[in-house]
Amino acid sequence: MSGNMESTAIITVVKMMEALPQPVQDRVVDLVREYLADLEDEGEWDAQFAVTGPELVAAARHARREIHEDKSDAMDFNRL
Repeated sequence: MSGNMESTAIITVVKMMEALPQPVQDRVVDLVREYLADLEDEGEWDAQFAVTGPELVAAARHARREIHEDKSDAMDFNRL
């Protein structure tokens, strides 16, 4: 993504926003902030999973193998 503030997309959004009443503009800004924060969070989760993903897959395979071989115990939620 480019840091160019003169992009066509930004100019289009600004023109669209200018046509809206101020209360609606404020609401749109709030929604965009929330949306961008969600995208940032998703990016962080994706980065974390990229690092830990292979370990999680290996752990899941190990657990399935133990279940299949009847080497697992039922979860005791009182021990958590």
